[in-house]
Amino acid sequence: MSDGPIRLLLVDDQQLVRLGFRMVLEAEPGLVVVGEASDGAEAVRLAAELRPDVVLMDVRMPVLDGIEATRRIIAAQPSARVIVLTTFDLDEYAFGGLRAGASGFLLKDVRPDELVSAVRSVAAGDAAVSGRVTRAMLELFADRLPAGGASPAPGHDPVAALTPREREILAAIGEGLSNGEIGARFYLTESTVKTHVGRVLAKLHLRDRVHAVIFAYENGLREP
Repeated sequence: MSDGPIRLLLVDDQQLVRLGFRMVLEAEPGLVVVGEASDGAEAVRLAAELRPDVVLMDVRMPVLDGIEATRRIIAAQPSARVIVLTTFDLDEYAFGGLRAGASGFLLKDVRPDELVSAVRSVAAGDAAVSGRVTRAMLELFADRLPAGGASPAPGHDPVAALTPREREILAAIGEGLSNGEIGARFYLTESTVKTHVGRVLAKLHLRDRVHAVIFAYENGLREP
């Protein structure tokens, strides 16, 4: 992301919802809404045209749903960040959105301060899903992940590039632990944990810690 304001694209088939989010977000310094879309197809087109930093994406929409729209936007613009908007906590669409490349999800009745905080976090490369919600989400959808982790290709260890400490950090991320909780477990400062987390994400080519959680489960580092 550039040093300028965080550029936002709002995607929802209800105009009043978009208006409410716009009013909250544009009241904050450093946030600017550059466009609105009422369906997934329009979202994909506007994302390519406007190059927003963060997309707030509804999931249940006509023409093209938010999950497929998220997948197409991320495929075309890997640097884009998407926050999925859902009506129900931990529903199937939220999980599908994360698997499609979203960096988090929020309920539509999110408090204004939480909405702003999530946008800023995602724009900075973090994820907008708390550890508690991450754990609950993965427990709820454990049957969607490969039992015992995916089987790597013969002779290929997907975490071979990680040091023993980085493997421990990845496993802890897989539990949904925060940096503070990881630091307490391994007697590390939060800044040291943050450095380790950054190296894990870089080595495994993962977008953020939510996708590190999914990676840990898929590769058997954490059992659902």
